[in-house]
Amino acid sequence: MRLENKTALITGAAGGIGLAAVKRFLQEGANVMMADMDEERLAAVAKELATDKVAYMAVDVSDEQQVKSLASSTVETFGGINVFVANAGIEGKMGEIIDSDVDNLMKVLDVNVKGVWLGLRYVIPAMKDAGGGSIVITSSGAGVKGAAGMVPYNTSKHAVIGMMRCAALECTKYNIRVNTVNPGPIETRMMDSIAEGLVPGSANDFRNQLEAITPMGRYGKVDEVANLMLFLASDESSYCTGSVYMVDGGNAT
Repeated sequence: MRLENKTALITGAAGGIGLAAVKRFLQEGANVMMADMDEERLAAVAKELATDKVAYMAVDVSDEQQVKSLASSTVETFGGINVFVANAGIEGKMGEIIDSDVDNLMKVLDVNVKGVWLGLRYVIPAMKDAGGGSIVITSSGAGVKGAAGMVPYNTSKHAVIGMMRCAALECTKYNIRVNTVNPGPIETRMMDSIAEGLVPGSANDFRNQLEAITPMGRYGKVDEVANLMLFLASDESSYCTGSVYMVDGGNAT
């Protein structure tokens, strides 16, 4: 049980990669606080999991007071925070810069960048009090290369890599490790939304083309991302910090 007696806080936990991480962490003995904006979905997931090792809270990660309350509630519920998976994110609208508006840019940055920063701001002190831990930030394959029509999303995912590296340097003295996980094409709602936004009405063709240029020739599964998150969350990765971990079938190679 790689996470026995540990508590993990996971944002974006109601579906996709976040939910896969919740289930994987529970299998390894963790207590899990699930956070997401979709309270109805969180309640349904908690009912399905049917364990007192799970709690949930509806949170807008771009709202400072809500994030502060999330961190304190996690500590009150489970006694501390040992693992933080900053996974909440949105893709925003697709489109070239000259066809885009600043409101879309700021909305994406609020959730994907400010939301991660707020999580770090309020989780790190709790993790410090617990004697250390591991922070896993969900970046993306889009965080290491450019893509036309995806400026807000790509910018946000590049940004959190820089944030991770700074946090990693600041947190070694607290015995806290910080890394990013960078998924490539994964079978999720977000990936489908990005495809439809880039090539409306031709999402299947987009997928076929993307699989063709991915060395492993397929989309990844959410469990494959969750397994990497588990490794970074556990003591098995005790000498790993400040790094970018790709889980993309070789797409960025």
